[in-house]
Amino acid sequence: MQAIFHVLVALMILLNLCSAYLAVTALFVFKKHTPYQNSEPTTRFAVIIPARNEAHVLPNIIRALRSQNYPSELIDIYVASNHCTDDTAQIARKLGAEVIACADSVRCKGDVLHEAVCALLPQPYDAYAVFDADNLPAPDFMQRMNDALNAGERVCRGRLKAGNALESWVSGDYGLYHALMEWTYSRPHTNAGFSSNLVGTAFVIHREVFEAMGGWNTSTICEDSEFAAQCSQMGYRVAFIPEALSYDEQVASFGISLRQRRRWCYGMIQAARKMLPDMFSSKCPKKGMARDFGMLFLISHTAPLATIAMLLSLPFQPRGTLWIVPISLALSWVGVTLLAIPLCWLGGYPTRKMWKAILLHPIFMVSWAPLQVLALFVPVNTWSPIPHNGQSFEGLNSPAE
Repeated sequence: MQAIFHVLVALMILLNLCSAYLAVTALFVFKKHTPYQNSEPTTRFAVIIPARNEAHVLPNIIRALRSQNYPSELIDIYVASNHCTDDTAQIARKLGAEVIACADSVRCKGDVLHEAVCALLPQPYDAYAVFDADNLPAPDFMQRMNDALNAGERVCRGRLKAGNALESWVSGDYGLYHALMEWTYSRPHTNAGFSSNLVGTAFVIHREVFEAMGGWNTSTICEDSEFAAQCSQMGYRVAFIPEALSYDEQVASFGISLRQRRRWCYGMIQAARKMLPDMFSSKCPKKGMARDFGMLFLISHTAPLATIAMLLSLPFQPRGTLWIVPISLALSWVGVTLLAIPLCWLGGYPTRKMWKAILLHPIFMVSWAPLQVLALFVPVNTWSPIPHNGQSFEGLNSPAE
């Protein structure tokens, strides 16, 4: 019995090596970040908005894009209409955007982006920005991306903030989760010269990348991470640009959140299984960057396996040490709750108004574990739309308290 316990503990230690690696690289967050130098607005952008029945939120993002502190003649807006049954296309045209109607063969967001990029690549654009229809980019978003591109970056992602963080504890915890990933992964990996990950929205790709890769060609439901992996494989890093801020509408229902995050978890597993061999290939132009990104894919497997090993070890734990389990759980709960407070500060959220999200933060974080384990064994074969209520411009820039 004791031998089985020791074997499972050794397995947990081995499986957590990827997590230890990411913990070490997170220390690069303390490296000083130097913003890109302000430059003349020279980049001509094609903005792509994949939309499926987004008529009620589309006016907000188009208005936000029209209000950019960037020459309007250098921004063209395209709405990629994906099997819409509402008047998304009509509203887009009414607001001055061009509409790209997706073919019947389109089944996922990756397919939408493939068609949109194929249609736009022959045109004389310097870069392509992608936003979800429920986003609101800050007024200087395009200017900050222009600065990064003119400084030599070729794949850039902006900083995401929950625009509806105060709507419910769930949407608030999404905001805290984005802040956690920003400060433990996106910032440090960019500071270290490695690649950040894409998160599906508020990112910009230079045409050089699409020309080198033959457009957008992904096949998994985690098209953002798959594309980021393709970039790192070819030597293009995803640079995190914290000055380029975009407000994202987050899910407010815990039930819908579970469904959404389960799809994310399985999508990461799917992309990892497809791309991992390429990440550790000797043919990668920048092997260190590709393998660093590969560690993110590895942890999508090792983290849930470590959870399974931990649960299996409990019946074999020596009786004299069983008291450690509830104490460890209690301390972990308190620690995760307290961690939510600095995450509020780092994310720019009003702490006093986020008390529900802070107190329930452990529930949100613990709920990832069963979703990750489920994703290892049960595929997600259907896509369910996530309802969007729309964001208001008012209060989005309120300072943290």
